[in-house]
Amino acid sequence: MVTKYETVIGLEVHAQLLTRSKMFCTCPADYQQAPPNSRVCPVCLGLPGTLPVINRQAVRAVIMTGLALHGEIAEQTKFDRKNYPYPDLMKGYQISQYDLPLCRGGYIEVITDDGPKRVGIERVHLEEDVAKLQHKTDPTTGETYSLVDVNRAGVPLMETVSRPDMRSADEARQYLLSLHAILQYLGVSTAQMEDGAFRCDANVSIRLMGTTELGPKVEVKNMNSFRAVHRALIYEVERQTALMEKGERIPQETRGWVEERGVTVSHRSKEKASDYRYFPEPDLPPLNIARKWVAEIEELLPELPGEKQSRYVSQYGLSAYDATLLTATPNTARYFDEAMASFPAATAAGAAKAVANWITTELAGHLNESGAGILEQPVKPGDMADLVLLIQDGTLGSAQAKQALGAMYRTGNGARAVVEELDLAQVSDTSALAEAVTEAIAQNPKAIEDFLGGKASAQKFLVGQVMRITRGAANPSVVAEMVARELESKR
Repeated sequence: MVTKYETVIGLEVHAQLLTRSKMFCTCPADYQQAPPNSRVCPVCLGLPGTLPVINRQAVRAVIMTGLALHGEIAEQTKFDRKNYPYPDLMKGYQISQYDLPLCRGGYIEVITDDGPKRVGIERVHLEEDVAKLQHKTDPTTGETYSLVDVNRAGVPLMETVSRPDMRSADEARQYLLSLHAILQYLGVSTAQMEDGAFRCDANVSIRLMGTTELGPKVEVKNMNSFRAVHRALIYEVERQTALMEKGERIPQETRGWVEERGVTVSHRSKEKASDYRYFPEPDLPPLNIARKWVAEIEELLPELPGEKQSRYVSQYGLSAYDATLLTATPNTARYFDEAMASFPAATAAGAAKAVANWITTELAGHLNESGAGILEQPVKPGDMADLVLLIQDGTLGSAQAKQALGAMYRTGNGARAVVEELDLAQVSDTSALAEAVTEAIAQNPKAIEDFLGGKASAQKFLVGQVMRITRGAANPSVVAEMVARELESKR
């Protein structure tokens, strides 16, 4: 089927930065669990006569992010006043950056159906967050009202603006996941969407295939999860396509995503460009970014997700899929790296696939059930390595290994201690298994006839009977060899 329209998506992502204090004052930035309006001072309250002071760590975090995104760090930058009236904007303006952002350019590489693709970065700049409105309804009168919590006002906020390079909701989701992981690897933000530390607005338009002019742009807000972003983009593309097909005009507007209904709804028109009346912030001096400082920050960049994925594929022979799962969060990658450090270099590649599988399947299942983080749960990386070693040397089969991991997760004991305590080790001694093999063959003469008649499945059946007799304690590969010898002797 030939697609008639092309989707054009650009994303604006706001990430709260991990600093001890706010962007322009000394108030603590850990506002999440604090009582309302308890992390405030005259500066973030916007009182007359107060003067802002730039948070050096926030500037450093944006520079580090810009470098990780392959961007160009400005030699000189400044802050600007962005003027607009809104109840959560204490001063009536927001201190942001306009024409001289800290970082310009760069890209994030995403995986598409057609292979790797670079999504360009327009800019990365620094600003302050706004206060938070709490909308209430009086249970007696039914009247609605709003309260203002200023704790969040002034928290350092980094905005990453992509170019309109994404052509589907899938590409946008991949871009977001990649940026999210990069920020966590850098340690500049928690990037937790549920806490509001990672917020995304999307600009969506469609145009006829083969044309280059951008169509009317619709901004979509209120998406608080990766799933919500993906669903909202799919819905918006379908909505705009339906309007185009009917010959109707697509208004340029801001729309909000309604999760419960799975739709976007109009918030306000943007037919005329908003005039924020930017002008240089008079209370803050321009910043000259020393190249030496940028070089020092660049030297501290950690191994980023894309680099780790490439290393896992080349060093351990993992698939791109496994490498992507393991690098989804820095803690998962750290756990895998520490587990692999327990293996000698000569055997590491042979163990990597098994370690990856146990982390991303069985251990992940326990984590999902308990809600624990991978570095906080009881099974340490070295214990995971021991479990895989016990599987490799035949001490444990798959069923016993799953049982062992469950016990390790419950008790915090190591793999070898659990195996000994629960007597989970497989029986590989042929003399100990001989009686069970003889019994299985004696009890199933029909299976012998079937095997001699050419039915290979009869051999597997007899192996299963031995495993039943031994209650799963026998080593299946040893049993298979013994059954095969016994059957061959009857030809």
